[in-house]
Amino acid sequence: MRTFAIILTVLFIQSSPFFAQQKRNHDGKIVLAQMNALPNDSDSASIQRTISANISGLEIPKLAPNELVVKHAAYSLVYNETHEQANWIAYELTEERTNNLYERTDKFLVDPLVTSGSATDKDYEKSGYDRGHLAPAADMGWSEITVAESFYYSNMSPQEPSFNRGIWKKAEELVRNWAIEYKDLYIVTGPVLTEGLKTIGPNEVSVPEYYYKVILDYSQPDVKGIGFIMSNAASQKDLRTFAVSIDSVETFTGIDFFPLLPDNEEKIIEQTLCIDCWSWGKTTETSTEPKETVSVQCSATTQSNTRCKRMTKSQNGLCSQHGGN
Repeated sequence: MRTFAIILTVLFIQSSPFFAQQKRNHDGKIVLAQMNALPNDSDSASIQRTISANISGLEIPKLAPNELVVKHAAYSLVYNETHEQANWIAYELTEERTNNLYERTDKFLVDPLVTSGSATDKDYEKSGYDRGHLAPAADMGWSEITVAESFYYSNMSPQEPSFNRGIWKKAEELVRNWAIEYKDLYIVTGPVLTEGLKTIGPNEVSVPEYYYKVILDYSQPDVKGIGFIMSNAASQKDLRTFAVSIDSVETFTGIDFFPLLPDNEEKIIEQTLCIDCWSWGKTTETSTEPKETVSVQCSATTQSNTRCKRMTKSQNGLCSQHGGN
C-alpha cells in the first residue's frame, strides 16, 4: 500500500515561477515546500524529439514494490486496496479514439480483474458523492468493451458533485480536445491518496481531497508535458490556474510518471511548464448555462435526517427544492 508524507494543500500562483505546497516532515509537522515550475517560456518548452520510435507502455508510471498492473482494453491501473480505488489510471488517447461510437452505459460494475475486490454500489449509496470517473467514459466510447470497462468501480473515486460535473468535467473535455488537435496523448490521472482521509460505505472507500492529471504529447515535431492538481471542490477558476509541471505532480503524489522516456527528454519535459504551448479553447471560460448530465440522487439531507430522494442534473448535485438549478 502506498502512503505519502504529503499533506493535502496546494497553492499554485500563476504569476510566480514557483509552485507551493504543504508537506509533513518526519516529525509530522507541517512545512512549506517550494517546487520550481519554471517560467512560462515557449522557447524552452518547445522540445524537439530526437528519436522517432514508439515506446510501448509509455503511459505506465514506475511501479512501487509489490504493485501489480491491472490491464483493461483501453486503460491500465494499479489498485489500492487500502483506499478501495486506483492509485492511477493510465491510457493513450488518439484522435481516432475520441469518436464515440457507443453511448455510455451508466452500468457500474465491480472490476473482475481486481482480485481483492473493488468498491460496490453500496459504498456510494446515500453518500452524497458522485461516482467520479478517473478515465472519463467519453474517452472510452470507441468500442463496446471499452465503454463498459470505463464503468468499473476501479475507475471510480468519490467526488463532490459540483467538482465532478464542473471543473473536473471541463478538464476532461479540454484533454479530449487536445487529443484531437495533437493526434496522440499519453494520460495518467488519479486521486491523491494519503492517510487519514474520510471514508464512505462498508468498504471504507477513501474520499480524496485532491486529484491530478498528467498529459504527455510525444509526437513530432514538438513534445510537451503538463500536469494539473485540483481540489475536490467546486471552482469557477480558469483551468490554467491549476496547471503545474509534471515534476510538481510527482512531488505531490510520490509517483514517477513516464519512466520509459529517455532520461534527457524526461528531465526537460517534466520540469518545464509552458502554458502557451497548449491551446485552451472555450473549455476554460466560465459559463452560467446548465450542462446536460446524467440524473443522480440529490445530495441534500431532509428534515428527517435522510438523504433527499429526488433526482437532479444540477452541477451542484442538488434538486430544485434544495438549491439546484
